[in-house]
Amino acid sequence: MGQIDNGRAGVGRQRFLADAAARGLDVQLVERLAARSLEEAASILGITPADIVKSLVVKHKDGTFLFALIPGDRQISWPKLRALVGVNKLSLPPADVALDATGYERGTITPLGSTTAWPVYADATMVGKRISMGAGEHGYSAFVEADALTTALGAVVADISEPN
Repeated sequence: MGQIDNGRAGVGRQRFLADAAARGLDVQLVERLAARSLEEAASILGITPADIVKSLVVKHKDGTFLFALIPGDRQISWPKLRALVGVNKLSLPPADVALDATGYERGTITPLGSTTAWPVYADATMVGKRISMGAGEHGYSAFVEADALTTALGAVVADISEPN
């Protein structure tokens, strides 16, 4: 499948914004300097790493995918996520597979505007917070209320993480 944008800047960001609008989700898009790490992105945005939610693409043993939304100061708890999904094997795919599954490059991935609407699992520590997340294009972040996001996505909200 390869790169979805085919060199056209803004395509991923536009997919993100169109999907958010279609779901009635209020997102605030901000342009920011490139960051080499999640911690650096948080510093640029003036927030803590816990307020940035990583949208991780997880490969199911049957070949499908799901999104795991995990705060930046936490990591996936594989045993908890496997138990919730009801499988004994899940994995993080290589970057090219994640791109093919979502249409987004690593560092820009979001369930909003994904080329396939995979199921979404969100960590319970996000509840009640205003978060930042990828917006479909490098150099952009989006701010959104986590509760509105999980509702709009029909996400399963559960304890699926552990501290880094």
